[in-house]
Order: sequence, then structure tokens, then C-alpha cells
Amino acid sequence: MQYRSTRGSIDDTLNAPQAIIKGLADDGGLLVPVKFPSSSLPIEKLPKMTYQQIVQLILNLFFDDFTSEQLQKGIEQAYGEQWDNQQITPISNHHSNNYYLELFHGPTLAFKDIALQILPHLMTSAVTIEQISNKIIILTATSGDTGTAAMRGFSNQSGTQVIVFYPHGGVSPVQLKQMLGQRGNNLTAIAIEGNFDDAQTEVKRIFNDTTFNQQLQQNGYQFSSANSMNIGRLIPQIAYYFSAYGQLVDKGKINVGDALNFAVPTGNFGDILAGYYAKKLGLPINKLICASDENNVLTDFFKTGKYNRQRQFYLTNSPAMDILVSSNLERLLFDLAGNNAELISEYMDQLAQEGHYQVNSVIKAQLDRQFAAGFATQDQVVQEIHQVYKADGYLIDPHTAVASFVTKQYQASHSDKTPTVIVSTASPYKFPETVYKAITEQAVSTPGLTAIHDLQKVVQQPLSNNVQALFEQSIRTEQVIQPAKMEKTISKLLASTY
Repeated sequence: MQYRSTRGSIDDTLNAPQAIIKGLADDGGLLVPVKFPSSSLPIEKLPKMTYQQIVQLILNLFFDDFTSEQLQKGIEQAYGEQWDNQQITPISNHHSNNYYLELFHGPTLAFKDIALQILPHLMTSAVTIEQISNKIIILTATSGDTGTAAMRGFSNQSGTQVIVFYPHGGVSPVQLKQMLGQRGNNLTAIAIEGNFDDAQTEVKRIFNDTTFNQQLQQNGYQFSSANSMNIGRLIPQIAYYFSAYGQLVDKGKINVGDALNFAVPTGNFGDILAGYYAKKLGLPINKLICASDENNVLTDFFKTGKYNRQRQFYLTNSPAMDILVSSNLERLLFDLAGNNAELISEYMDQLAQEGHYQVNSVIKAQLDRQFAAGFATQDQVVQEIHQVYKADGYLIDPHTAVASFVTKQYQASHSDKTPTVIVSTASPYKFPETVYKAITEQAVSTPGLTAIHDLQKVVQQPLSNNVQALFEQSIRTEQVIQPAKMEKTISKLLASTY
């Protein structure tokens, strides 16, 4: 399997280990398979397969430079006792023909764990295969969950250093506690004055700063990424779409071959892109429902074909989705454009220079066939958390509430009776203030970890091991810098002289 840039020549390719180590293409594009795997996964066997077996099948397809033994060892370590549920991504049925796919049973209570528990193993195997002696610097921008999960996954992994930048004041108290409380001698988390897009833009610029990267190389370092821009982060996420399907067949909710809809709360578009890739691998998906918060740039894009980031940015109660530049959308457009790198470069240049671009009618027609989109305001998020709890006694977090609300809106307006899986991306205990206020209509006594106990007293359910672990972390002092200082801060952290 070879990989290429969404903006580059088909003749300039990398193998899977090289693609995982590199993270981002030199031209600023994202790495994608030169030829997508043609194999369809055995859907009829899914009900009896473990999550680990499904992951192995998918990774074997995309990362065939790795031995089966390397992949199996990584999978066993990634999906083991650190999960609160041994199904890894269990399905929960709480509303008629809609189902919640719980992706939050990992060590940092969010869906990012699913890929970021396996990525360190892929990275270390890739370094071995490519015989690289440089230390790998995992440089990542986060809206809250990626940073925590990357730090947890790579903690004390030899030959790696993790540097995470996040928006100051733009993550939840629990997310902040997790980032500043992660232990490992190779971990650093730094706040920037600005939003996620500011952090991500600067991270991309640093990745493409040739002079800086050459200086790093001379000092024995090289960058990689733990964002979903890294193909090693994206591909493992395909597995939970297949797992969800197998579980529903096993429960007798659908028959093999029946179509499903998936509703995905998304900001950077990686999670829902994994669903699109699952469909390309033969999973019977009718619609992928793209759910946004008030930063509804994606909703407008799917409705009009115009991507316009020139709009007000909102800090919402679903902070992991507070994004205006959805990086992974580039991979989808590249695929729908028939791998036309020149066209994608043109769109991305327009976005960078003018703040917007308009896709052609051929791409727009394909988007209309395969996707639906909607958004929820902060008030609607609160109402949805309240309604789901009142109806079913089931707690959902604000991001899941976005997808749940958008799903019901879509179903009401389109009369679509297709069974729908709502992708639940985070534990409600990760956002206890919002969830508590939504179900009790009262504010918590004090924000932060205390709010978890307030919430537990209402629902009267035991806390999972991974939620309880939050109370065992002591935190470091928060460091805040301007985005323009990120590169200099990295230099200082690596103790290099330039």
C-alpha cells in the first residue's frame, strides 16, 4: 500500500510506515492511499468477531508493510485492560430506532482513545521498519481530547516527545485537568491565546517550515502528528463502524445487508471521514449525517457547496467541535474529485488566501447523495441532554447531544426510517457542569471535578474506573503563550541551539 499527498504528484509516494511517521505531506496536503483497498470486509462474520479482530482486518488492508505479528501485538496492548468495557465500543439502545455507539470507555473518556491507544505502537513499529534513529516529536494542536489521548498513549514511549498546543480557556475543566495531569517524562501541554484553528494553522506552518525542520534533523529530531491528519490516527477509527454494524446484527436489530445511517458530531471531519472509508470498504451505509455546533461551517458547506471560514467563532458547550477549518474534509474532496490533486490544491489555496472556496457541481452532487448535515445551538444541546435523560434515564455529553438533536431533525424533515447509529464521542462525566445543569436545571455547586460527584448523586450510578482515575491526578501549572511563540517554544523545549 502506497500513500500520496492530496495536493501532490502521484509519482511522489510513501509506504505506510513512512506515511505514519511523516504525518503531514511536505506540500501541506494530507496523505491518502494511492489506490483504496478493493477488498470488502466480511460483513456476515462481523457479529461473532471481537473488536480486536475487526481492527486487525482493517490494519492489514491499509498497513501491509507491518507484519501481522507487529499489528497483533499493538492491538492487544491498545485494546486491553485500560478499557472500562471489554467490547471497547458497545452499542446502547435508548430511543426507538436510534442507537448510541459509545466510544468513551478508554482511559481519557473520549473517542480519540480508540486511535491514540494504537498509534504509538504503529509509530514505534514504523520507526523500526524504516530504521530511523531520530527522536520523533509528536506535535499536535487539540481542541481538548486529542491532546489528552495523545499524551496518555505516548506517555514514556521511548524515542518520542509529545508537544500539545490547546486554546487557553477553550477546553473543559476536566479536559484541562487531564492534559495538565498526564504523567510522563516526554509530555508537554501548552495553552495558546487564540482558538483551535489558530493552533492548528501554526502547527501546519511549523510542519512545513523547511529551515526549522532541517535544524531539527541536524539535532536528531523529526516531527510527526497525532491529529487525525496522520493516516495512522484515521484508519483505526474505521473499525468502530464495522463493530457497530456487527453488534446490531448480533442483537437482531438489523439483518446482514441492511443499511444504516451514522450521525457523527464532528469539527475536524476525521471521525465522519472514517465512516466514509468504512462505506468504501463495503459497509452498508445509507447516509452519513454531519452534526455541527454553532460553528456550523460544515452544515453550510453541505447545503451550499461553499466552504467559508470567514464567520464569527463561538466558544460553545461542545468545545471539541469549536473548529472553523475542518482539515480532513480535504481527503473527502480529493476522493470525490477522482484524486484530482490540482483541483484540491486550488481549493485549499483559495481557503488560505480568500477564506472560502466553492466545489464544482459534480462533487456537490456526490455530497448530496451520501451526506446530510445539520447543527445544534447551545440551548438545543442542553434541551437534548435533558430530553434524552428524561425519556430514557440515559446520560449523553454535549457533543453526543449535537448528533442526537441533528439526527431527530433530519429524520423529521426527511421521513428517513433507516436505523441510525448516533456516534457518542465522549463521556458525560467529561463535561459534568453542562450535563448536570441540563438534567437538573440548576448550576453545579463548584465547577471542575467536584461537578462529577454532583452529577453522580443525581443519576446514582457507580463511576467507572477511568472516571475515578481523574481524582488521582495532580496537575502542573498552566503555561500560556502567543501562537507566534510556538516555534520558539518548541526549540526551547528540545534544548537545541539554532
